[in-house]
Amino acid sequence: MLATLQGLIDDPFTLLQIVSTIVGAFLIVTIFNMLIGRLEKRGELKKGTLVHMRRFFQIIIYASAVFIILSMLTIDITGIVAGLGVGALVIGFGLKDIIENWVSGVLIMSGKTYAIGDVIRVGDLTGTVTDIALRTTKLKTYDRNVIIIPNSVLMREKIINLTGGEPEAVAAIAVSIDYVSDLEKAKSIIENILKNHKSVIFNLKKRREIRFIVRNREWANDIEALFWINDPPNEEFIKSNITELIQDAFKKECIMPPIPALMRRDYLTGQKTPDEQQTE
Repeated sequence: MLATLQGLIDDPFTLLQIVSTIVGAFLIVTIFNMLIGRLEKRGELKKGTLVHMRRFFQIIIYASAVFIILSMLTIDITGIVAGLGVGALVIGFGLKDIIENWVSGVLIMSGKTYAIGDVIRVGDLTGTVTDIALRTTKLKTYDRNVIIIPNSVLMREKIINLTGGEPEAVAAIAVSIDYVSDLEKAKSIIENILKNHKSVIFNLKKRREIRFIVRNREWANDIEALFWINDPPNEEFIKSNITELIQDAFKKECIMPPIPALMRRDYLTGQKTPDEQQTE
């Protein structure tokens, strides 16, 4: 060791290379941290999102600088590299899931699959994105439950971004009426309720319109209304309120729910047939 230090004194060029390597590593880490800081200030990244990435990057740069310096000092690093390789293999196998989540988190953030505030659907789960970290993504469901999902799981699932960065989304409500009821009248009632609802967006110029899908089955016509809402996180509450308004309007206009033919007369008149009276 003393001989090595004496050699550095006798070889100022090698000493200059070592100092340049240390300064270079420090500058690279500083520039990387400044870039992340600027992205956070501009709002493109949430503060603290890449804290693990910063540490990992620093370890890589400083470790590389150490190996370069050791090679400059003509110190045999073969055994060190071999030991680190075996250790890295063991550690990597043990941290496989964590590393997979980190890589998935980087891909999600770089690909802008979704952002904080977006409403996404993953399988049967729908919720608002409240946080995106390297390892996990947090979703808040309509019933205010916070669900933490590993990013590696999200990368394997089909993700549907229902808002795409905009504070609006398409919603759907399905109602059923008896097949003898006036279908066009029912659609008109639903359309008027939707147009006058504060949470529904109706703008033909922006293609924010109301559409209907009608399906026929025994004793019933199923009407599905598709429309735009301005508060996606509260979609379930909005649809519940609209459904109540539709049911009240149908009752006032005598639009019946699906009922069997034998019960239809009772429903319309509130009286039993003569045959039914004789059976009592």
